[in-house]
Amino acid sequence: MSLDLAGKKVLVVGLAKSGVSAARLAALRGAHVSATDRRAATELGPALRALEGVKVAFALGGHDERDFVTSDLLVVSPGVPLSLPEIQSARREGIPVLAEIELAYQCLPELPLVAVTGTNGKSTTTALCGAMFREDRRAFVGGNLGTPLSDLALSGEPVDVVVAELSSFQLEGIERLRPRVATLLNVTPDHLDRYRSLDEYASAKARVFMNQEPGDVALANARDPRTVALAGSSRGELWTFGEGRPEPRSVRDQGDLVFSAPSAGPEAFHLRSRALRGRHNRENAMAALACARLLGVPGPAVQRALDEFPGLPHRLELVSERGQVEWVNDSKATNVDSTLVGLSAFPAGAGNVVLILGGRGKKAPYAPLRDLFPGRVKALLTIGEDAPAVERELGGAAPTEGCGDLKRAVSRARDLAVPGDVVLLSPACSSYDQFKNYEERGEAFRRLVAELESP
Repeated sequence: MSLDLAGKKVLVVGLAKSGVSAARLAALRGAHVSATDRRAATELGPALRALEGVKVAFALGGHDERDFVTSDLLVVSPGVPLSLPEIQSARREGIPVLAEIELAYQCLPELPLVAVTGTNGKSTTTALCGAMFREDRRAFVGGNLGTPLSDLALSGEPVDVVVAELSSFQLEGIERLRPRVATLLNVTPDHLDRYRSLDEYASAKARVFMNQEPGDVALANARDPRTVALAGSSRGELWTFGEGRPEPRSVRDQGDLVFSAPSAGPEAFHLRSRALRGRHNRENAMAALACARLLGVPGPAVQRALDEFPGLPHRLELVSERGQVEWVNDSKATNVDSTLVGLSAFPAGAGNVVLILGGRGKKAPYAPLRDLFPGRVKALLTIGEDAPAVERELGGAAPTEGCGDLKRAVSRARDLAVPGDVVLLSPACSSYDQFKNYEERGEAFRRLVAELESP
């Protein structure tokens, strides 16, 4: 399967983390590597430092179509849309275009691959699934989560299984990538600033199944009929998890999480970790344990991982319980559906959630959140570019105040919250209006909350 790059002209488009890794891998494999990015060199300091000593020609501050159409191969970072005119010109010339994840896959020896995609829950499911495998064998965990797959190809590290989070952007550029187990967690409106419709977005997700063969597994959320229909396109065996139509091959929530295969009796797993609270995290846990058990991880190892999983930063992360008020960082909620599931993790009836919402919107309506407000949301504090839209659609569902930025919102939340309340940062928006990414936004929230505790 190994891709022969020796002497080939490879153009890496986009110098985010995966682009840097792809450039290093292509150079190691003997390619003549160029890299292009619309950002200027002054904005790309960390990327350029990471490529010091690597023979790469740079074209920065914009794209030149000649670089694209004179290459033998384009490797595209996830943040770069394949609709870019220069990429389309290269395709018309018959030049292959691959995602970084596909480049890495074709440069690795054949390994069992578990692929996790979906609108929400990918990172938690990937990390939890990886923890289950690591209880039993050597596992690489990465992709869209943390470490690019190209880093594994660069390292030569021996592993027994790859667990990869894959975004729709990455899946657009796959060609031969074949997961032994592929799971589609859910499909809800997201990235509609990049896709023309929900159907187009869902089709990108469904590419995770396109190269599967008999003997592989396509795993879908039984509560989401769209995911089951998309998984049905696989030539692999269909499994489901969660609530919905019972299937003979499934993981179901029956108080315990019950793994059922036709060839064996049901196995029950307990879910006790506070880091996995909420229905969405129960679904994430069911998907993870299905992937692990289907590839032979023993039940006791799966249970240990469930018990010991610490959760991930910026995903319903408890950062403080100052004054008997829970301060919860859910900055990873960069779309409305993420905030729906995050807010649903807190029980209705207490009316004790001070919700911080807003940022750069993704053209999805906020109105679906309204039904969760009664009996749950005590106050709504808005921030960022899309605050006016949030206030138009949700104002009146709870007392609402525009705060402008996160610092003022945290300060106002301190004034409003009393013992027993929860202050929840779950923005339903991207962070790019005021922060570099959702991690920076979450770290700012953590820092601002810590400053409240200072004398």
